[in-house]
Amino acid sequence: MAARSWDKAIKYLEKLEARYPYGRFAQQAQLDAAYVYWKNGERASAIAAADRFIKLYPNHANVDYAYYLKGLVNFNENSGILSILDSPDMTERDSKGTREAFDAFKELANRFPDSKYTEDALARMRYLLNALAQYEVHVARYYMKRGAYVAAANRAQFAVQNYVQAPAIEEAVFILVKAYDSLGMTDLRDAADRVMRKNFPQSRYLAGKGGRDVPWWKLWDPDW
Repeated sequence: MAARSWDKAIKYLEKLEARYPYGRFAQQAQLDAAYVYWKNGERASAIAAADRFIKLYPNHANVDYAYYLKGLVNFNENSGILSILDSPDMTERDSKGTREAFDAFKELANRFPDSKYTEDALARMRYLLNALAQYEVHVARYYMKRGAYVAAANRAQFAVQNYVQAPAIEEAVFILVKAYDSLGMTDLRDAADRVMRKNFPQSRYLAGKGGRDVPWWKLWDPDW
């Protein structure tokens, strides 16, 4: 492991656990194997090893690390946290890895608030929360551009309800106003407008837009 020879490390760890399945060395081998699988690019095996350790040793002194490692594996997964914002068609992206990372870090924070890994997990959770909200807004924006206003409203509403503190919520509320207006749902549009004005009084969407005769959402043409 120190030499970063992950393939060799995995073989030795597997042999150790197979030949001496009981005792602290076998337990440590399982935990180390999860880490080595991750470093070797074997994401599924890493998560399976961490899950197995958690199931077999729920009261182990280092079980908090197993939860933390599960979060890290998903956090750094290429198809998750970063690349969900790269595709021109956001509906083709899957945020499953991002959600699983958030869930693992959340479980760590809830079960082991005093763990040495919890502070970092909480910071990563805030980042993930923003990423998940931004993902929903990207998808809502995608639907708006294609005139799928019901779908856009649903994704924006989901973001508003589940990621309240995320910066992307400002745009999510704006999309709600535009989508409901396009659908002729005036009551819901006006309710979303009130939310926008109350929670984002300095929003760029409101600044200098509209008036008594022409609502701001009629004049705003977002650069999407």
